[in-house]
Amino acid sequence: MAVAVDVLLLGLVVAVAWKLCQWKRSPGGAPLRSVTLCLLCAALSYPVAMPGGASGVDTVAGHGTAKLIQNVLLLLTVYFLMCFYLYSADGPGARRRARREAVIVALVAVAITVAALSVPHEVFAGSFSTADMTVPQIAFFYVTAGLYLMYALGAAGLWTRRYAGMSRRPHATGLWMAAVALSSMAVACAVRAVIVAIRWTGTSVPHPLMSAVAFLLVASILLFVAGVTYSGARARITSTRLWLRHRRDHRRLRPLWELLSETYPENVLRPASTTWWDRMRARGVHRRYHRRIVECRDGLVGISPHLTDEDDDERAVLDLAPAELAARLRHTSTRIGQGGMTPRRALSLAGAPGDDRQSDVQQLIAVADALRTAA
Repeated sequence: MAVAVDVLLLGLVVAVAWKLCQWKRSPGGAPLRSVTLCLLCAALSYPVAMPGGASGVDTVAGHGTAKLIQNVLLLLTVYFLMCFYLYSADGPGARRRARREAVIVALVAVAITVAALSVPHEVFAGSFSTADMTVPQIAFFYVTAGLYLMYALGAAGLWTRRYAGMSRRPHATGLWMAAVALSSMAVACAVRAVIVAIRWTGTSVPHPLMSAVAFLLVASILLFVAGVTYSGARARITSTRLWLRHRRDHRRLRPLWELLSETYPENVLRPASTTWWDRMRARGVHRRYHRRIVECRDGLVGISPHLTDEDDDERAVLDLAPAELAARLRHTSTRIGQGGMTPRRALSLAGAPGDDRQSDVQQLIAVADALRTAA
């Protein structure tokens, strides 16, 4: 359980940081603002719930304050989650509905605060499993907060399933994960409300049942965080793979680029930046990769007329294997440096059977690898 909580807190911190960066780039988006505040409230509630954080808050503000702050933050978490769906619908009554929901969550927060302050601190200081539910204020505190959480999470789960059915992968996958998580959290809150009602009558509840409900809550929150970050994380993984591939292909093209740039130095484009940061960030890597492809193509266009003599068949040159073409390119480059070449018409050496950009690049890399092997 402790490991799951640590993983959850780490996931929340990463999700909050990611959403804050998005919010900074687009501060006017109400749905983005709502989901960011939702994750932020959820992340803030966990340090307060931890033993060290709770004891620190209780020492400063009195016993039971940490629990009250945690529950208010959880209420705000599900409220902002509802606001996200309300603003995403973009209906004419979205803002009015959000204000109405704000009044409801404010009333619930005031009610549980009054209930918590109306009992001695030592009565309210216990956890959910150890609290004396026969005290009406304690039972009211947990039931009221739990019922609102059940209502908000259930509504959010229904909206999430609706959007998941209308979406396409990979967004639909993340939405279905979030929908299952929200529904599971709503079920767990309902079970906790039943447990409170049973304990209010003085009947004890088996400890394994309460542990199972707590585990369900933690697992559901983990699944929810994974769902809301799934599409973004998948996009980041895809962009990272592309970044690594472009860096690798840029290095693999170096032998061909060096040969052609020595032969035709005027084809080398001036780099936009030579800083270390530009060489590492995605935009700089992609720009350098595409620039090297352009420079290799320009060099091939320039050297292609010199690859054939009067007795050579142009078709035979086009059908050369990468190793044979690499040897002829090296020999022709040396002859151009010595002068006295009589060019013929240019050949389309950059074309590939696939007739697409990736096939073109793979042919250039094959020739570059052959040059490296020969060297």
